[in-house]
Amino acid sequence: MKPAPFEYHAPRTAEETVLLLNDYADEAKILAGGQSLVPAMNFRIARPARLIDINRVSELDYLTQSGSVLAIGALTRHEQLEIPVVGGPLGRLLPQVARHVGHLPIRTRGTLVGSIAHADPAAEWCALAVALEADIVATSSAGSRTIPAAEFFETVFTTSLRPDELISEVRFPVLDPSWSTGFAEFSRRSGDFALALAIVALKTEDGVVAEARIGIGGVGGHPTRGREAEASLVGQPIDASFCRQAADLVSANVEPLEDIHGSAEYRRDLAGVMAYRALQQTLAP
Repeated sequence: MKPAPFEYHAPRTAEETVLLLNDYADEAKILAGGQSLVPAMNFRIARPARLIDINRVSELDYLTQSGSVLAIGALTRHEQLEIPVVGGPLGRLLPQVARHVGHLPIRTRGTLVGSIAHADPAAEWCALAVALEADIVATSSAGSRTIPAAEFFETVFTTSLRPDELISEVRFPVLDPSWSTGFAEFSRRSGDFALALAIVALKTEDGVVAEARIGIGGVGGHPTRGREAEASLVGQPIDASFCRQAADLVSANVEPLEDIHGSAEYRRDLAGVMAYRALQQTLAP
């Protein structure tokens, strides 16, 4: 298959990009890595009348730490996150997650921001953004607005981004040493879409959990937080006994989808198992 005819634009600046989006809105799609968009166009699932290629917009290619925030620009490739780009728990977690994104050619070309914009429920970066309470910066000709990740993802491939907006960057909190993290994912084969994944971050004070974040992906229509499990952990001492209880609460409270890859009950069980494995990683010294 070949894509339907489209008009090609190659802006050189972010300002030019958002002006194009302002002019064409629903008719246009942004091309960064193209790892999801191009296959969809080839099968004519996506038929944008205009393609806006931002690969020449060098100002969008950056990784910048400012205080307690890591800002990731729209052209940052997955592979750039396979090595630590900041110190501490976040610096260890990002490579762990990045190496599970597709296969090497996909990681070489695809972008973190593009993955978040695509909003696949099984995407690792989407779950990470929800788990760590990332901020998503949407830019249009009218200016920029910041969208909390919890408010960004609506359902499968659907977000709160407006047609005239570009995701210019995603901001993750740089976790201090009081945090510990864990990540677990299950897929049929290495590089396949996750049937379930869990991302955990725990903040401890004097050996007791002060704050807990559990992100679950690949199970429902969008990444979610295991709020009940998080609440059960706060105030508890850090030891192996809390892992099973919290994992059971994750299983009990997810709302899994059912498809050819697995039943709802299968995904429910997987969500608990992945949460258990990720929680166990937080116990490592």
